[in-house]
This record gives sequence, C-alpha cells and structure tokens, in this order.
Amino acid sequence: MRGVHGRHCGGVPRSPPLNGAVAVSEKLLPFLLFMFVGAVTPGPNNMISTASGATFGYARTVPQMLGVSLGFPVMILAVGLGLGEVLRRAPWLHEAVRIAGAAFLLYFAWRIARAAGVEEKEASRPFTFLEAALFQWLNPKSWTFAVGTIAAFTTPGLPFSGFLAETGTIAIISGALAFVSLSVWCLFGVMIGRLLADDRRRRIFQYALAALLALSIVFLFV
Repeated sequence: MRGVHGRHCGGVPRSPPLNGAVAVSEKLLPFLLFMFVGAVTPGPNNMISTASGATFGYARTVPQMLGVSLGFPVMILAVGLGLGEVLRRAPWLHEAVRIAGAAFLLYFAWRIARAAGVEEKEASRPFTFLEAALFQWLNPKSWTFAVGTIAAFTTPGLPFSGFLAETGTIAIISGALAFVSLSVWCLFGVMIGRLLADDRRRRIFQYALAALLALSIVFLFV
C-alpha cells in the first residue's frame, strides 16, 4: 500500500522514472525559464538575426534561424552523449574552440558591417542554414547553455533509452524555443530597418551591431 506522496508505507522512496519524457515533465517549468533567459538575452545568434532582419527582411533570414534551431539541439544531444566530457578532459581542444569561435565572430561582425551600405547590401547575402548550424559549435553561449542544460535537467541513474528520450525531449524543446526567440529578434530588426529608412542611420545601426558582436569576443577570454 502506498502513501499519498507515492512512497511505500515503510518510507522507501520509489525508484527513478524510467521514462525520460516523464523526468523532463517534472522539471519543465525551471527548464523553460532557464532556456527563456538564454534565448532572449543578447548573444551572437540574436544579433545576427536582428541585423539580417534589418538588412534582408524576415523571409531571407529564415534559413539562418532554422540553422540555429537545428544546430543547437544537435549540440545538446552531442553534449549529452559525452562530448562535454571530452572537452573537459582535453583543455587544449576547448581552447582551440574558443579561438576558432573568436575568429568566426569577427568574420560575422565583418559580414554585418559589410551589409550596411546600399552597394554592399546588393553584393552581400544573408547567412545560410549551414553557416548558422555550424556556427553553434563555435558559439561560446551555445556551449555554455548546452552543458548547463544537460547538467541541470537530466536525471542521473536512468537507463540509456530513458536518458536518450530525456535528452531528445530537451533538444526538441530547445530548438523550438530558439526559433521563436530568433523570430522575435529578427522582427525587431525588420521594424528597425523600416524606421531607419535613411541610409546613413541604417549604416550606423548595422555598424553598432557589428561592433557589439566583435566586442562579445572579449568575454571569451575573461
């Protein structure tokens, strides 16, 4: 006979849930809050979506947003299956990822600044699906949240099938939240782009976003 809280009358706790999806449901609210903070706070992905929306519009930014929304969940799965531990045991590899990430952030900042002028805008293009997906592996914010999500919201002691279901559920929810958040940032950029009809003001806005993206490199090494 069990008590009202799911324990045996003798006080023995019930075994951990075997279903990963059930385990996630018990932590759903804190998980959603954690991912919401990560999604809405400024970061490289958000700034790129904002700049792309201002320059190219929402429709042409969709491939970049989809690339992030797929690339980040794949990273979560990889970290859950052991990649995070590999980086922890190989500090040189972690440092190489940071340096490569800094180089790509500079490249993306240059791309945003290059798209600021009318002539450059005609010659430039928005970020592709593949570029955005691959960038997640060099994005320090993506690594931080992927490792933090796995550490905080997975259940120790699950069998592999349950852990895989739990991690997969987390990855799917994360991808959906990422797309919604990026869409909001992109639409903000579209609105700003329409308000800044003057080419000079538009260029200042684009250069400011490029500078902020480049400045974020400092936080990789502090």
